[in-house]
Amino acid sequence: MTESAQSPANNRNPDMRSSPYQQLVLHIKALRRVAVAFSGGVDSSLLVYAAHEALGNNVTAITVHTPYIPDWEIDEARFFTAQYHIAHEVIELAIPAVITHNPPDRCYLCKKELFTAIQRRAAELGATTVIEGSNKDDLYDYRPGMRALKELGIASPMLAEGMGKATIRAISRQVGLTTWDKPAYACLLSRIPYHTEITAAELDRIAKAEMVLRDLSIAGARVRSHGDIARIEVPATLFPALLQTELRTTLIEKIKSCGYVYITLDLEGYKTGSLNKLLPGNHE
Repeated sequence: MTESAQSPANNRNPDMRSSPYQQLVLHIKALRRVAVAFSGGVDSSLLVYAAHEALGNNVTAITVHTPYIPDWEIDEARFFTAQYHIAHEVIELAIPAVITHNPPDRCYLCKKELFTAIQRRAAELGATTVIEGSNKDDLYDYRPGMRALKELGIASPMLAEGMGKATIRAISRQVGLTTWDKPAYACLLSRIPYHTEITAAELDRIAKAEMVLRDLSIAGARVRSHGDIARIEVPATLFPALLQTELRTTLIEKIKSCGYVYITLDLEGYKTGSLNKLLPGNHE
């Protein structure tokens, strides 16, 4: 992100006062004092920005840092909140014991642990509500973590307002957030097959391999890790560029240096939650 910080009042497009964005601001304003579960992604960035406009200093962004969340994500979250002068805290957590073998309900178990920690800190800060950035598109994907949010009483203002990802990106662009076109990202556990032991070394290997892709400006990519095999998923439109001799050679060399023996390109291209195809009863 390179744009200089702007105040919300100066940055907002004036024709948005009766827009879905303003409805979101009014929704949050009624909550009085909130903690925002903030990952730094497209959804939570707009949410914390709107919350800050609605409630000013009665907002704290809380980011959870675990071994399966890359450091660069935390750095980007810190940059965003500093840019807009939003109070921000980072909670450091170890890998929860209940997910060390990557069970199919991992997302539910993980969300329960992470949001319990966020709620605990929010209560200490005097926040009346914890809010997070789920949107209506999340209802059509395999999202077991949403059950944990419901059980804990976490509020999802953008979901409540019926906002989808396309709307969130459009609004983010209109209000000038540099996150508007940020690629979707999921934690590193989504790169590992279910029922596989999670180790710090494996998470580090995946993070380094994906950093290779980032450094080569290959956006929207994943490295699914299958033992000695790195299965790279990228949008199919990027196939021609990746198969050019120079880039392909560089990619092979650098990802092998992360600890893989075989480097493969998935011909189906990038698909959200592709490892979920192995779950019983899950069909494309």
